[in-house]
Amino acid sequence: MYDKILVAIDNSEPSDRAVLAARDLAILSKGEVWVMHLREREIAVKTGMAFSDETGADANAEVEGALKVLSEAGVKAHGEVGTTIYGYAARVIADNAADKDVDVIVMGSRGRSDLTGFILGSTAHKVIHLTDRPVLIVR
Repeated sequence: MYDKILVAIDNSEPSDRAVLAARDLAILSKGEVWVMHLREREIAVKTGMAFSDETGADANAEVEGALKVLSEAGVKAHGEVGTTIYGYAARVIADNAADKDVDVIVMGSRGRSDLTGFILGSTAHKVIHLTDRPVLIVR
């Protein structure tokens, strides 16, 4: 059913629930999970320098925590931390899913309304439109 599962995490409660959903899918299908966390960087217009509110250590700790949850359940899991420019995370997630040929993408939603998601452009909403893979959104 789902041999390869990509779970995109972002240090939020819905993201924690997405890891649990990915774990459950993997257990049911005897699949493996790729945990992906992206450090989004903003570019300062005047200087052209990129900066992130999140340290590399924090990002790695987030992925390690997810890997621990998965491995304790007996799920084969891989983790990676990447970087992207703010606003491009959805494209990186969709591209990563295609590169790994995953069967499903699992990610959390922060529960913004449709109007807010339309105006602000939620990452989950963008992923749904950018990928040809099924996407499971967890609230």
